[in-house]
Amino acid sequence: MRVKICGVTRTEDALLAEAAGADAVGFIFAERSKRHVTLEAAREMSAALGPFIARVGVFVDAPFEEVVACVRALRLDAVQLHGGEDAPYAAALQRHVRVVRAVGFSPELDPAALSGYPADALLLDGLTPGSGERFSWAAAAAFRGWPRLLLAGGLTPDNVAAGIAALRPYGVDVASGVELRPGVKDPRKVQDFVRAAKSL
Repeated sequence: MRVKICGVTRTEDALLAEAAGADAVGFIFAERSKRHVTLEAAREMSAALGPFIARVGVFVDAPFEEVVACVRALRLDAVQLHGGEDAPYAAALQRHVRVVRAVGFSPELDPAALSGYPADALLLDGLTPGSGERFSWAAAAAFRGWPRLLLAGGLTPDNVAAGIAALRPYGVDVASGVELRPGVKDPRKVQDFVRAAKSL
């Protein structure tokens, strides 16, 4: 099970995630996010990390050139798209980096409608990403076993095992569920989350 600790804003938290055994950390570049970081802050955090943890940039309807510049400056391993980025945008990005398409779950969401989107993974989130609100995993049963499915949305150390059992994702993604306050991680929660996710 792959684990991403997202919304990292401090070097000590990036190192905490790495030491706890996380596979990736996420830097959020969307300015409206409580966990927004600048390119320079992300560069400092990225430089402190070792070579075997993935760096992921999170964007919402950012100009294409801006995303590519971040990819190059930080040597990002993947970008996560949370806006209305269309298929040509994602396909063009794939020439530079791996793409994760994030979608907010609703019962009307049809997996077949997403199958043609050019992405290396699909992240299934709550309707309001970053809110810490989970969605009904039972209602999302059609996504169970979807190739490279990433589960997000209201995950915590206490419920991540149940989410994994319900949808059998490729990986899990958490931000608010392991925080003391927005952008500041709780060491114990980070450790407990990674342990719970990887124990299955």
